[in-house]
Amino acid sequence: MEQFVTNVKCLVENLQHREQADYEGVIDKLFNEVSVLDQLPKPLDSQLEECAIQLWNWAVTKRVGTAINETQKAKVRHVACSLLYCSAPDDPPESIVRKHILMASKTGRTWLDCKDPQLANPFLALAVKSLEILYSQLGSRGDGDIDLNVAKGEVEKDLLRVLSYQAESAVCLGSHQEAVLYMQRCKDMLARLPRETGYLSLMCYNFGVDSYNLTMFEESSFWLSQSYDIGKTNRKYCPGPEVQARVLRLLATVYLEWDCQQFQEKALNAVSLANKVCMSTSGLNLKIRILLRSGALDEAVTAGVNELLETDAPLEVSLSTVKLLMSADRETLSFDYLKRVCQHFEASPELSAASVLHIELLLQRGKELLGKQKIEDIITGHYTGKPLTPQSLVSLHLLLWDKASKHYEAKNYMEALQWYNYSLSFYKAGQMEPNLAKLQRNRASCHLLLKQLEKAKEAIREAERCDPDSIFTQFSVYKIAIQEKNIEKAAEALTAMGRLAKSPVSNEDRLLVCENAASSLLSLASQIALENEEQDTAMKALEILCENSSDEAHVLTALRCLLRLVLSTMEVASDEERNVRLGVLLSYLQMALQKVSQCNTGPEAAEQRIEDANWFRKIAWNSALQCEDSPGRMKDFFLLSYQLSQLCPSSRALLMGQRTCLLMAAAASLELCRKSPHSAQTEELINALENIQICTEVWKTLRASGNFPNDQTDTLLLLYEFEARAKLNDPKVETILESILELDDVDTKVLETIAALSMEPPAHYPSLCKKALRIALSLHKKRSDGDMARCRQCVHSLIQLSLPSGVSEVEERVLDEVWLYYEEALSIIAAAPEDFPELESLWLLTRAWNTGILLYSLAQYPEAEKWCGLGISFIRHLGSLQESYQTQMSPLYSEVLDRLDRAKRNLNMEE
Repeated sequence: MEQFVTNVKCLVENLQHREQADYEGVIDKLFNEVSVLDQLPKPLDSQLEECAIQLWNWAVTKRVGTAINETQKAKVRHVACSLLYCSAPDDPPESIVRKHILMASKTGRTWLDCKDPQLANPFLALAVKSLEILYSQLGSRGDGDIDLNVAKGEVEKDLLRVLSYQAESAVCLGSHQEAVLYMQRCKDMLARLPRETGYLSLMCYNFGVDSYNLTMFEESSFWLSQSYDIGKTNRKYCPGPEVQARVLRLLATVYLEWDCQQFQEKALNAVSLANKVCMSTSGLNLKIRILLRSGALDEAVTAGVNELLETDAPLEVSLSTVKLLMSADRETLSFDYLKRVCQHFEASPELSAASVLHIELLLQRGKELLGKQKIEDIITGHYTGKPLTPQSLVSLHLLLWDKASKHYEAKNYMEALQWYNYSLSFYKAGQMEPNLAKLQRNRASCHLLLKQLEKAKEAIREAERCDPDSIFTQFSVYKIAIQEKNIEKAAEALTAMGRLAKSPVSNEDRLLVCENAASSLLSLASQIALENEEQDTAMKALEILCENSSDEAHVLTALRCLLRLVLSTMEVASDEERNVRLGVLLSYLQMALQKVSQCNTGPEAAEQRIEDANWFRKIAWNSALQCEDSPGRMKDFFLLSYQLSQLCPSSRALLMGQRTCLLMAAAASLELCRKSPHSAQTEELINALENIQICTEVWKTLRASGNFPNDQTDTLLLLYEFEARAKLNDPKVETILESILELDDVDTKVLETIAALSMEPPAHYPSLCKKALRIALSLHKKRSDGDMARCRQCVHSLIQLSLPSGVSEVEERVLDEVWLYYEEALSIIAAAPEDFPELESLWLLTRAWNTGILLYSLAQYPEAEKWCGLGISFIRHLGSLQESYQTQMSPLYSEVLDRLDRAKRNLNMEE
């Protein structure tokens, strides 16, 4: 217990010296501390009483003000009151009891204000007990003392208040019977406390309102009845006739909404009594509602509306009653009462509101002919001394436009036009107003659909005069231009719509106007053009939409339409037109990639985003396949297809598509290089290498997902990389060749391709070329079904590389190398002499002979004789050319041999 006292004192001191921001934590600690007070022995400690009083005063002092909220104030009072009670003696003196009463009642009230009756109840019970103790203490003093009687009266007054709080708490907790018992005790005390009549009456009224709001009609009717009954017990101290009438009107409303048929009489009695206590238009109107709901005869209802009219109710209330009658299907009564209202308010400047309501009711009842007559009368009156008020005129315009809109939707364009013309009648010539422009646009739409083109143009000219910077006006101009086949005018209108689309769009009759209204209008413009077989204009409208709309979904839909329109013309287009259209397709797909990338990635939009990306990806792929004659464009389409695929969930099929796109893009880049001057190749080659690198990563991922037997991706990647690096003069080409040789079962065609690429300008790698050819030749020879033609070609290329034309000297090692290639050629001839082409034999003969002659000129006589002899040896393989070349070459060979002998003898003599 000592620890508890110490803790409380410390916390109270902290609270009094804390900054405002730290109050909440200390208050919560104090509140938690006293929550276990019931479990501790009761202390008789004056320090706790002092803490309680300090804490109480701190909570109510002005210096705290709004520094703590209502709940925190309730907690502080809760703690202070608990401490005071626990520190008090079993038989406390009057001064302590009075403190108990004050603290307990106010703590309970504060918890009630915090909507926490559970915490309020214990303190209210303590307050009642303390009041009873105080009353007993006062009674023990004796009777007859005037001051003593006054003191007892004050105690009874406090007890009534606390009992009313307990009733309120019971109502909050839904304990109706308990609340009734508490309130009955309060009522029993009114004879001694008549001044509390108004307070109790209002308390019961509040209970009735709360129950009504919770649709607890039975409880609400009880409390409202109690409120009225308590109020009438003492006219001097009751709340007043206005409040009493309000109580009765709410009671009547409760009966009306509870069960009007069952409680019809009670509802009528309550409202009649309310009107008797304090007449009001709201009471009379409520009576009419009850009569209508209960199905009263027309006579009874008429009597009710007569009462309302006799009270000089405002025009607005009378017109509201007319609507009420009409909504209850009392048409005759409604029109009759409206007629009397018009007569009653004939001199009022607000009478035009009644006329507008009359038209509204006639139209609601389908009496259009009468409605039109009434409108025409109003139009006449408007210009002959009975003008409509601005508010009435606005209401009438809305009525007329609504009626016109309904006829328009039903395709009754002539009727719609008539209703719009009624509205036009209220505008003066030359008047400038946005609503007038809107009206003229609507009239123009009707004229267009009625094939009245000139009248439509006239209406739109008026709309342009009033509101030229409206996208709807330009849209109407566009529609007329399309009908007139004036394509130039239509294009101008579309351009203006594009400019205006960048500004917010105001509302428009019959058109759903939202954030993307401009996009919707441009889409509609495209549709109108297509319906009139103006495809180019339709495409222009969609292009303007794409350029100006910030809504990705609208833009993507427009791009789909544009792509379909372009693709529909591809088959019949000439080569030149087809090339232009492919360029247009490319620009649309590039925009589609940008828009799909910007789309919302939330869960709801993700599925649509994937669907869009897939759709455009397939279009890009198919477009790439149509670019066989344009490698640059083919590359762009395949790269777009790849980039769009990156926005889709990864899958094996998708990865395979990405691999193909990247391979084809790299191939297209290389093909483009072959057709470009050397100076323009570098950038394309670097792009090709980038695509090859990305493709390599994709291929690694794909290969990890399963087996790909006989797949040539690795080979193609290495071939493409070899070509790009060779043309960039990159030393890594040798490493790439080694990587190719490390592949399983290298195809000789790959090696032959490598050889060709090694010497394709600007590449120049003869050593790599020869290496690839030698390996290819070796592989050919190893095969049982070796291709002799390809062997022959390898040998030819090796000789060509080793003995290029026009050289002036030859190294010995080169001669040895080439001699081996000739031996390979001879072995090929020996293997299939009939299949060896004569021209190839002739080429070998010529190259060997020329080599011999070159060596002779260099005084290398033994080698010269050897090579000339090699050349002559090929004569026997010339077939049909053999005899001719034998005749030509034999004398030459003899002459060469003679010269060689002389040259040798001369050389020996010199030595």
